[in-house]
Amino acid sequence: MQDNIDLLLEHPLGALLGYFTVAILGLVVFLSFFEMVTKYNCWEEIRKGNVAVAMATGGKIFGICNILRFSIEAGASIYETMKWSVVGFLLLLLAYFLFEFFTPVFSIDEEIAADNRAVGLTAMLLSISLSYVIGAAIF
Repeated sequence: MQDNIDLLLEHPLGALLGYFTVAILGLVVFLSFFEMVTKYNCWEEIRKGNVAVAMATGGKIFGICNILRFSIEAGASIYETMKWSVVGFLLLLLAYFLFEFFTPVFSIDEEIAADNRAVGLTAMLLSISLSYVIGAAIF
């Protein structure tokens, strides 16, 4: 069975479908974890038109996918790509907590929930920027 999967992943279309599946699964799992650590419901806030939440969530989506891109570009197998996505996610999550810690004058979560777009934009850019640093370290 494993040989069949490996053979399928060697074909360009099979590899594309494999990486795409890993990306979608990773996004669902990782965004669920982000949802658990924020004080607001991301999708409910986005549904209500909260642009700050949309920017922060979009930055997380871009960051996770960008790390996957770097892993694929580095020639990592689908299994290694899954491992890199977990490592990248954990680092982005750590960055989120550090962002909250290093801004003691206000709560990042509360400001984003209140649609403070400056904070949402900063959170988005932090996720995107750090995804490039994380991704560049993948080899």
